[in-house]
Amino acid sequence: MVSFSRRSKFLLATSATLFLASCGADDVASPGAGSLPITIVQPAPTPTPTGTATPTALTNAQIALATTVNSISITADEQVAILNAGQNNNLQGFGNTLNGVYPVSGTSLATASNPQTVLGNTSFIQNTSYVGALSGPNDAAFSGWTCSSTAASFLNSASCTAVPSIGSGTAAASCPTGLTDDGVNSSSAPTFRYCRLPQVITADLTLAKIPGLVYRFRGQTEVGDINAATGVTLTIAPGVVLAADSSEASNDLLLVNRGSKLNAVGTADAPIIFTAQQNLASNGVSDATQGLWGGVVLLGRAPTAVCAAGTGPNDASGSSPTCQQAIEGVTGRFYGGTNQADSSGTLQYVQIRYTGIAISEGNELQGLTLGGTGSGTTIDHVQSHNSSDDGVEIFGGATNLKYFVVTGADDDGFDVDNGWRGFMQFIIAAQKASGSTADSFATEIDSNNAEDLLPRTYGRYANFTFIQTNSAPAAIRLRGGADFAFVNGVVKSAAGAACVNIIAGEGSGAGRTTIRAADSALQDVGPPTFNSIYFQCQGR
Repeated sequence: MVSFSRRSKFLLATSATLFLASCGADDVASPGAGSLPITIVQPAPTPTPTGTATPTALTNAQIALATTVNSISITADEQVAILNAGQNNNLQGFGNTLNGVYPVSGTSLATASNPQTVLGNTSFIQNTSYVGALSGPNDAAFSGWTCSSTAASFLNSASCTAVPSIGSGTAAASCPTGLTDDGVNSSSAPTFRYCRLPQVITADLTLAKIPGLVYRFRGQTEVGDINAATGVTLTIAPGVVLAADSSEASNDLLLVNRGSKLNAVGTADAPIIFTAQQNLASNGVSDATQGLWGGVVLLGRAPTAVCAAGTGPNDASGSSPTCQQAIEGVTGRFYGGTNQADSSGTLQYVQIRYTGIAISEGNELQGLTLGGTGSGTTIDHVQSHNSSDDGVEIFGGATNLKYFVVTGADDDGFDVDNGWRGFMQFIIAAQKASGSTADSFATEIDSNNAEDLLPRTYGRYANFTFIQTNSAPAAIRLRGGADFAFVNGVVKSAAGAACVNIIAGEGSGAGRTTIRAADSALQDVGPPTFNSIYFQCQGR
């Protein structure tokens, strides 16, 4: 009896034969003897995701640089222990976390702390929920009023090399009363009239925004006479352009003497621009241009710890009526006094471009110099671009900074010393890609090797972004004689560069200044503190 299986095979074979016969001989080729081969293509297996490889952990010596001063040093291990003592710090950051100065996503790079609580300040410091000066790739806080370069590019901001907006395309008909008519530029567009400021401004003066007009200053231009009993005020309207005169060889700068004020208040859409005359012609400056003039200098009557010979010493409250010090870069101009709340005016929505002059070693002019300016001085939404020295240097006083940008500085971004006591928030230091000095830092907190002078330097940074783009020793240098706290920050250093460099030049053992325990007799609140800082060191 034939099984069901065999009968099924017989019927299938018979059906196939009848089908082929119906097609004709030319319709199909015989495969010949043997079975018909069938190739089955298997899909390639999906690889198992491996994620981004974590690089080898940095050593303490790669994170922190040890420097010996007066045979005293703070080891890398001791410095990292200070970093680890804080909360929410990441010492091993790596990868594509930043696009220039902007985070690539809106997720904070480290868990943020409440800076008001950490720093004990609710009047000036704002509470934030992110680390760094910017909350994410679409943060518009620095848009428009800044200028962009290879050091840092900002949303909706024009190039720093672009000619500032002078207006109308036709030269103004005349200069305001009290200013010198320096004629019309005739060799380049746009066309405008130069109106030169007096060498010494001895009465209140307002510079209005006049289309087709550029205010020019030549040599050491001063607001207020150092011997005047009462000060004067220079007021500058939004959108005004002021240019240093490059037609002669003197060092051009604008200096505001003690007791006088500079009120330069622009807007986000119409910032006030201090620049060099070369910047007023197309292709007159490049991304590497710097050092064309001496910058802006404000001098005030707030205390300083460093006193000129025969005028000190000062005390913790800054109450010495005689202590004063000469400002760098000029001769016979002093800062200092007893008024913590002194006001040297207001700078808001201001750009200061292409500055920095080295008079001699250690005697330089920066983008912005503050000497003994008090807490009544308002500095916010200010950019210092391409200074051949520091972006801003603060000698003593008690002025706070907010929304301050330093781009392309040849030396330090934020340099503070001489007993400055204040707060900064939403600050950016982005060095240029090449050419900076070998001893440049995003911030240098100094003591001039005199670490127990009073008032003691006391600073608090919140929401900062420091980008070191060349092989400077470190991003943050903190010398002895200063008490500092850092919160909600992003620190990125280049290959070969550490993130921090904490130094002491006096004391021994546990008593080394900078890291010693709090001592009220020395106005010392103890070692520096770091909370919610994202460190991405060594070019990772």
